[in-house]
Amino acid sequence: MATFLYKLGRFAFRRRIFVALAWAALLALAGFAASTAPAATSSSFSMPGTEAQKAFDLIDERFPGTSADGATARVVFKAPEGGKMTDKANKAEVKKVVADLRTSSDQVADVVDPYQVKAISQDRTVVYTQVSYKVSGMELDEKDREALTEATEQAKEAGLTVEIGGDALQAAPETGASEVIGVAIAAVVLVITFGALIAAGLPLLTALIGVGIGVSTITALSGVLDLGSTTATLATMIGLAVGIDYALFIVSRYRAELAEGRDHEEAAGRATGTAGSAVVFAGLTVVIALVGLAVVNIPMLSKMGFAAAGTVVIAVLIALTLIPALLGFAGKRVVGRKARKAAAAAAFDGHGEADAHGEHGGRLEHGKADKHGHKHAAEKPNMGTRWARFVLRHPIAVLLVGVVGLGAIAVPAASLELGLPDDGSQPTSTTQRKAYDLLSDGFGPGFNGPLLVVVDGDKAEADSTAEKISKLDGVAAVVTPATYNKAGDTAMITVIPKNRPSSAETEELVRTIRDTSGDNVQVTGATAMNIDFSQRMNDALVPYLALVVGLAFLLLMVVFRSILVPLKAALGFLLSVVAALGAVVAVFQWGWLGSLFGVEQTGPVMSMMPIFMVGVVFGLAMDYEVFLVTRMREAYVHGERPGQAIVTGFRHGARVVTAAAVIMIAVFAGFIGSTEQMVKMIGFGLAIAVLFDAFIVRMAIVPAVLALLGGKAWWLPSWLDKALPSVDVEGERLQAMAGKQGTDGDRNEDERELVRA
Repeated sequence: MATFLYKLGRFAFRRRIFVALAWAALLALAGFAASTAPAATSSSFSMPGTEAQKAFDLIDERFPGTSADGATARVVFKAPEGGKMTDKANKAEVKKVVADLRTSSDQVADVVDPYQVKAISQDRTVVYTQVSYKVSGMELDEKDREALTEATEQAKEAGLTVEIGGDALQAAPETGASEVIGVAIAAVVLVITFGALIAAGLPLLTALIGVGIGVSTITALSGVLDLGSTTATLATMIGLAVGIDYALFIVSRYRAELAEGRDHEEAAGRATGTAGSAVVFAGLTVVIALVGLAVVNIPMLSKMGFAAAGTVVIAVLIALTLIPALLGFAGKRVVGRKARKAAAAAAFDGHGEADAHGEHGGRLEHGKADKHGHKHAAEKPNMGTRWARFVLRHPIAVLLVGVVGLGAIAVPAASLELGLPDDGSQPTSTTQRKAYDLLSDGFGPGFNGPLLVVVDGDKAEADSTAEKISKLDGVAAVVTPATYNKAGDTAMITVIPKNRPSSAETEELVRTIRDTSGDNVQVTGATAMNIDFSQRMNDALVPYLALVVGLAFLLLMVVFRSILVPLKAALGFLLSVVAALGAVVAVFQWGWLGSLFGVEQTGPVMSMMPIFMVGVVFGLAMDYEVFLVTRMREAYVHGERPGQAIVTGFRHGARVVTAAAVIMIAVFAGFIGSTEQMVKMIGFGLAIAVLFDAFIVRMAIVPAVLALLGGKAWWLPSWLDKALPSVDVEGERLQAMAGKQGTDGDRNEDERELVRA
C-alpha cells in the first residue's frame, strides 16, 4: 500500500493543476445538485419491531388521517392573580385563541376546546388546550411555529399568562456558531503547531472542501433517500473532525521529510505513502464505527451513519490527492519563515544546488544519516521526546495513575440511567419549560407525558382495559370516553401518569400496562416511544461494541502486525469511553458541577449517548492510535530498539496528535453552550471523551504499556503473519526507492503503474 500511495502522492504533486481542478469541479457539481434538488422534508422517525411503532402503524391503518405520530403543542393558560380561568372574560379569550389556532396553519389537524373536555385544574386557575398537527415537529415550517405563538398574543395582552409546550416548537439545533468557533480555534492551533499560515490553512481548506462536497451530496439526495437535517449536521461534525486530522497528519509528515533533506516531490510522495497509509486505516476504523450504527435497526440512525461514513471516505481521498497537489502549489511557503532562512543558510553552507523548483534541496537542518539514509536533525529534544523518556523511566507509575484515575471517574457510569429529555430539562427561561411547570403545578407532572393505549377490540374490551389500567399504581387518571374508529373495532385510551414523562416510575408503568394486558393492547405516544427508543439503544450497545471493536481489532492487527497492540488499543478506548460516561452521569444525572455547565434540571442520560460516543470517539481515538503507533512501528521495523522506537514515535507524532485532539475538544466543547440539553450533553460527552482518550490513554497508558512489553508488543505468530495480508504501512518497500529522487523515467513509470492500478 505504501508504494502505491507514494506513487499517488507524487502523481498528485506533479499534476497538481489537474487534481485541484478535478476536486473544484466535484465541489461545483455537488453544490449545483444541492441547489437544484427539491426541498427535503425531515426524515421520518420509526423503530420497526417496537410496540410503540406497531401501535402507531395500527392507528394509521384503523384511524386514517389522524397522524398519531404528528407534532403536538400544549398551550397553557393561567389566570391573573386572584382570578379564575372560568371567569367569563378569561374564558372568552381562551375560546378566541382556540378558534385562531384552528385556522393558523394548513398542517393543524385538531384543536381541543379545554372547556368541552374539562381540561381545567382543580383550583380553576389553569387550563390547557392541545393542538395536533398532521406532520412531525421537525417537518413543521417556521411560519407554522410563528403562527402558533402569534395566536396567543392577544390573550397575553388581556392579562393571561400563556406558555407553549410540546414538540411543535422543536427545531433543528442551531450549530452554525459552534462550528465557526471550532474552525477559528482550529486555525489558531494549526498556526501554533506549524508556525506557517500556509501549512495551517491547508488542513482547514481541504476539510471545508470535503465537508462541502459531502453535505451538498447529502442535500441533493435528501429528498430521494429521506435524509433529515440531522444527517447533514452529523456529517458536518465528523467531516470537519477527520478532514482536519488527516490533512494535519500528512502535512506534518511532509515537513518532517523535508527536514530530512528530501526534495519537495519526494517528500510529498513519502508523506502520502507513510502518513497516508495511516490515514487510510484510520479512515476505515471510522467508517466501520459509523456504518455499524445499522445494527441498532433504527432507519434514521442507519442513514445518518452511512451518510457520515461517505463524508469520511471523501476526507480520506482528499487527504491522499488534494493535499499533495496543494503542497505543490505552496512550495517552500509550507515551512515557516525562520525555518526557510535556516534551510537557505544550510544549503549554501553545504554548497547545495537548487532543485527543479528552484529551492535548495528542502533540507532544513544539519544532521547525520543513519544506516537507512535518514538524516536526523541535531535538534533539542521536544516536549514529546521528553515525555516519552519520562514514561520509559516510570512506566508502572504512569500506567497505574492513568488506569486508576480513569477508573475512579468511571464509577458513576454504574448508575447510568438512559432516557430522552423532556421539556422539564429545558432552561427555565424557555416557554416550553414554563408550560411544563404550569401543567405540573395545575394538573400534576404526568400531564406533560400522557400515554396512548390502543385496544384492538370492541367497546366492551376497551372499557374493561380502561378500568383495569385505572387501578394500577402510578396512574393519575384515565381520560374517558375512549375514542373509537368508524368500524368500532379499535379504541384509543389516554392515560395520565402520576409522574413526569422521563421518570423511572413512568417507565415502570408502561412496562406494567404491557405485561398485564393482552396482545391486543399496545402502549404508544411520545413517552412510550422514548422508552422503547431507550431500550432499543440499550439492547444494541453490546452487539454494536462487539462489531466495531472486533472489526477494528482485525484491521489494526493487519496494520501493526501484532496481537497485543490492537488489544491494548481497544481496551484503552473502552476505558476512556466508560470514564467519559461516568463524567456525563456525574454532571447531567447527579448534578455535580451542573451549574458550571449550565445544567438546570438533572435527569436520565440521553439514550443514544453511549452508542453515539462509541461511534464518534472510537473513530477519532483510532486516528490518534494509528498515527502515533505506526510511527513507532516504522522506527522499530527500521532497526530501532523498542524503547527508542517509542521516543521516535512521540518526537514526530506527539505534537500533531496533541494539536488534533485540542482542535476536536474545542469543536465539541463549543456545543456545551447550547440551550438544548441534548446538544449540551453531546458536546460535553464528546469533548471529555477525546480529552481522556488522547491525553491519558494515547499519551500516557499506551507508551507505558509498550514500554513494559518491549519487543513482545510486536509479536505475531508466524502462521498468522503469513495468513494476514501485507499492507506495508511502515513504507519498508519505499527504502528500495531511496536513490530514485524523481527522474523523468521514474515519473513516467509511476504514472503508468497508477493507470494499471
